Amino acid sequence: MNMVANHPVKSAGSNMTGAHLLAAALQRHGVKEIFGQSIPSALFLAAPDYGIRQIGYRTENAGAAMADAYARTSGKVAVVTAQNGPAATLLVPGLAEAFKASIPMVAIVQDVSRRFTDKNAFQELDHFALFGGVAKWVRRVADPQRIDDYVDMAFTAAASGRAGPAVLLVPLDVLDERPDLDPAAPQRSASLGAFPLDRTVADPERIAAAADLIAAAKAPIVIAGGGVHSSQAWAQLEAVQALGLPVATTVMGKGAVAEGNPLSVGVVGYFMAPRGRSSHLRSLVTEADVVILVGNRTNQNGTDSWSLYPKNATYIHIDIESSEVGRNYEALRLVGDAKLTLAALEAELRKRDLSAVASRRSRLEATIASGRTAHDEDMKRLVDMDAAPLRPERILADIDAVLTPETITVADASYSSIWIANFLTAQKAGQRFLTPRGIAGLGWGLPYAIGAKTARPDAPVICLTGDGGFGHVWSELETARRMKLPVVVVVLNNQILGYQKHAELSLFGDFTDVCDFEAVDHAAIARAVGCDGIRVEKPSDFLPALKNALASGQTTVLDVITDQRAYPPITSFEGKEALNY
Repeated sequence: MNMVANHPVKSAGSNMTGAHLLAAALQRHGVKEIFGQSIPSALFLAAPDYGIRQIGYRTENAGAAMADAYARTSGKVAVVTAQNGPAATLLVPGLAEAFKASIPMVAIVQDVSRRFTDKNAFQELDHFALFGGVAKWVRRVADPQRIDDYVDMAFTAAASGRAGPAVLLVPLDVLDERPDLDPAAPQRSASLGAFPLDRTVADPERIAAAADLIAAAKAPIVIAGGGVHSSQAWAQLEAVQALGLPVATTVMGKGAVAEGNPLSVGVVGYFMAPRGRSSHLRSLVTEADVVILVGNRTNQNGTDSWSLYPKNATYIHIDIESSEVGRNYEALRLVGDAKLTLAALEAELRKRDLSAVASRRSRLEATIASGRTAHDEDMKRLVDMDAAPLRPERILADIDAVLTPETITVADASYSSIWIANFLTAQKAGQRFLTPRGIAGLGWGLPYAIGAKTARPDAPVICLTGDGGFGHVWSELETARRMKLPVVVVVLNNQILGYQKHAELSLFGDFTDVCDFEAVDHAAIARAVGCDGIRVEKPSDFLPALKNALASGQTTVLDVITDQRAYPPITSFEGKEALNY
């Protein structure tokens, strides 16, 4: 009898279906959870025999977001499933986010039976066209004897190079068929479920040239993006920082280094106005003469619409994807895995005379410390932390007070991502702050929390979301309860689409009607599906409620009534009188 990842695989003629072959292949790649509803039913009926648990989402768009967060948190390729047709279309937003953010997942989509192809079968759709713009790889397995081959190709596509989604279309009759397997045929044994799958290092000559530039620089800075997390290059980045280089991050890169380090600048980008933690450290970026970008897409928000990064600096860009290097800033090209390339760069730097770097260190640390102190003073002057309705800054200060080094915090898009990036502290390096920054759509917060909790059931998980984003995914509270994945959801209930309303006021001096909501009791919604729900209206009530929620072991919604005029320190909002309404 053959073995696949310690599970007995029946030999040819033993009536194994395509669904069993698919489940065995997934098990071989270390898959223990699949995010999916009932379809492909044949796969989910077979999965328990292979130690695979089904995490049953309510909506496909939420399921894809759960898979995204699972991959980010676990370092494993996530698997999500859907039926053909309308269910498949709902995977598109989640795959698009993962595609732009370089997060690996395999989407298994049941397709119509082969004999019904192009006959207008029920819910038949051109899935190649549907997924073409949001996946690295889309294929259809037409022969159950090739299932192992195609599963391996899907995992390889998802986890290699610049990671991203791969889509495997599996016709219904392929899952049901019992192929005549040849017992003498070679058996696949590779396990391809962790990422990065294949690490490469940048050109050694260019790494040496980069070391020369850094050693000779007068004001270098590292700006780390989400690629550091994907590469799990935390120790290597901290080793470079330890040589005396200041390190800033993008929002997706938050946690690439511990933010308490004296050389950690914090998150830089489009929210460095007063109240921004790094607002007094802007000059460390704008006056840098050498900028080292690591896993950084140099996108609009991360660069404050390409106005923050210095125009006359020399750039060194480390990235696994060659097309990102030099996209917006011409750079010395270090194309390779961040972990290996940073390690090689550190080794080269240690061969150089770094006395100039060392001589600046105490002054640099003092500058960063002074910037942090100035931010603290700004907060005392600019924000009434005891105001009611609550200020988000007060809520974030209380969340920051209960974070442990292992707490995972996720946020919805829009303001929620900015609030956690700016006002929470990464106590140690690692992927513990999850935000949808690929395409930044609303409705990712709660599904991210469920996906992260699936990957790390031992870790406390806190979700921050606005009432606009939460409205997309209320139904997944039942998922968290049913799957026994307790998370704490903090809803900033200000009865508006905050970013939309404030952006319209900033740009036009007026806002569209849809920006305002009727009052919704989100705590009551939570209780209606069997979760805990607490309404918070006074600042002094929030921290005790948060502590109780974390200790309860139950999914809990804290519906916090917040000031709708509060907005994050977005630079483009500065000086806009229309926001003082």
